[in-house]
Amino acid sequence: MGLLGLLRQDRSTRETTRDAVREARRKAATERGSGPLQKMVESFRDIGLDGKATFASASTVARRASKKGRRTEEKAIARIIRSHRRGVTAGGFLSGLGGFSTLPVLLPLNVFEFYVQATRMVGAIAAVRGYDLADDEIRTRVLACLVGEESQDVLAGAGMGPVAGAAGRRIGKRLQGVQMSAVTRAIGARVLKRFGLRSVRLFGKAIPGLGALVGAVGDRRQLRRIAESALEEFPAR
Repeated sequence: MGLLGLLRQDRSTRETTRDAVREARRKAATERGSGPLQKMVESFRDIGLDGKATFASASTVARRASKKGRRTEEKAIARIIRSHRRGVTAGGFLSGLGGFSTLPVLLPLNVFEFYVQATRMVGAIAAVRGYDLADDEIRTRVLACLVGEESQDVLAGAGMGPVAGAAGRRIGKRLQGVQMSAVTRAIGARVLKRFGLRSVRLFGKAIPGLGALVGAVGDRRQLRRIAESALEEFPAR
């Protein structure tokens, strides 16, 4: 829960997330070239992959998971998924604990905390499998995994095919800024459409007690889909 502590003290992060939620509700994500939605997704990427203060980077998480007990690649990945599953379960539980009275404050934090943790999990999986997290294309592919089974549609829309063909070599090309922006906008729109904006889920999270269960179960389920997408997007080399 260290990340939640950081986010509570980071006013700009909270405001960006709230603005992004409002932007998605207005269906304005496809109408503007930049804005809160894009900034929020870029924050997922930068904090999740590079770390912030006491929140470890994806590379650090991958290194720790691989070193302990000289684990195999798959055992290291399983450990990464388990640790992040515990984190998002706790975050989802707390976000719905107070019901409607605390939801307006805790939902933006939960959205941000969930996706930063999910981004770090995907990045750590990619790092364990030998992908370069400093490469812009790899960083964009990590973000694409946040939409689960829709990740290939997002990448195809940006003209990016499967990574498998380039997995055996260091990817040298850098995405142009315009292309990167298009990808982050598409991902941001899908992320907020799938998380927290569905009326049934919001109704469940607005009920004290029940909201905690809905949040915990929903976050665990969504993280599982993201993990499955990451394993497919970043195959063993």
